Amino acid sequence: MKKLNYDWRAASERRLLNELEEFINEAYRNAKIYKEGTKAWHDKNLVKKEFQLGQQINGQSLTLVKLITPKILDRFSRCNSTREYSRRKIEWAGVKEKTSRRRKTSESCDVFSGKWVYDNSSYPLYQESECPYMSDQLACHKHGRNDLDYQYWRWQPHGCNLKRLNATEIWEKLRGKRLMFVGDSLNRGQWISMVCLLQSVIPEDKKSMSPNAPLTIFRAENYNATIEFLWAPLLAESNSDDPVNHRLDERIIRPDTVLKHSSQWEHADILIFNTYLWWRQGPVKLLWSSDESGICEELDGVGAMELAMEAWADWVATKVDPRKKRLFFVTMSPTHLWNREWSLEDEGNCYNEKTPIEMESYWGSGSDIPTMRMVDRILDKLSSKVSVLNITQLSDYRKDGHPSIFRKFWEPLKPEQLANPPSYSDCIHWELNKSF
Repeated sequence: MKKLNYDWRAASERRLLNELEEFINEAYRNAKIYKEGTKAWHDKNLVKKEFQLGQQINGQSLTLVKLITPKILDRFSRCNSTREYSRRKIEWAGVKEKTSRRRKTSESCDVFSGKWVYDNSSYPLYQESECPYMSDQLACHKHGRNDLDYQYWRWQPHGCNLKRLNATEIWEKLRGKRLMFVGDSLNRGQWISMVCLLQSVIPEDKKSMSPNAPLTIFRAENYNATIEFLWAPLLAESNSDDPVNHRLDERIIRPDTVLKHSSQWEHADILIFNTYLWWRQGPVKLLWSSDESGICEELDGVGAMELAMEAWADWVATKVDPRKKRLFFVTMSPTHLWNREWSLEDEGNCYNEKTPIEMESYWGSGSDIPTMRMVDRILDKLSSKVSVLNITQLSDYRKDGHPSIFRKFWEPLKPEQLANPPSYSDCIHWELNKSF
């Protein structure tokens, strides 16, 4: 203090600071007193009144409804009991427009009608070993597949030619945007393939991949763009929404809501959805959002898929502006579980298959026609808001395109399996460095 008395400038500054601090403290105290007084006045004048469910309010048509915040489903969720399906439906109106013509992915050519042609001069589009993000579940060459001809088949539409992919050109289109794949492991494979196709032109210090999570993100900083994958195998909320721990004996969904997932996908600029194979694994338990009892209803896979698709379609119809957001829906991905469907052999599957099926319009049992019709009916109602990627027929030709035994298996194989390779062949997922 004595030192400050000799330094008039420092003393003046210190006094100013002390006065400012006192002013702030007084202002805070006054504001606090005002808030407390206002709250006390409102509390004193509030009239307490109890309402009953269904009661009319002030004679108006508004009716008091009990608000329920349902518990988020996870892998520990269980049904208290199960009853038959009540035939309850999802109410949605579709898209009201003067025209109901579905948005097409190409105006001049049906790119999904064609055949596979052998092209070892310009394919594959990338090498498996050159992609640091390749999944062990789908890295066939790494796990022993030496016949690499499957990489050299190129899809050739009947009425036009497809432009060869240019990574830089695609990144320019994605500049400042979020591209998101949403669905199951098949769509995750397509996401990884897209990342592998495009990542090579991004400098090492400008690209990154987030850890595996329900939402996994590849970032390209120099384009301010992302390519993302959201694990939502049933589109609707379910107890299988953990991207790792989702193999459960009892599959439960909330058939009337996609809110859990839509809160993550709604801000993307381009969305690519799929769902199919998870609905073919037996009956599904339905737990409606309004049900507090924990009593589930049981429904077959196709019926449950229709409910989930309608809940998704309601979100599309009410929330999507096609001028600001592009949506794509990928049709069912076929399997090749029975080689008797394409050959004279009675036993076997995709194991040891090395070439595509040449029979035009081949259709195997892995592509369910009633399911496709149901999906088509829903997509028709969405009019121009969704473009359909009809990959079913072109994929059905590719019996040679599955990982088969050449992948990482997460559980040890038994001796009897090793002695019979078709018994553990993966004829569901796809090799990634093909030109789908």
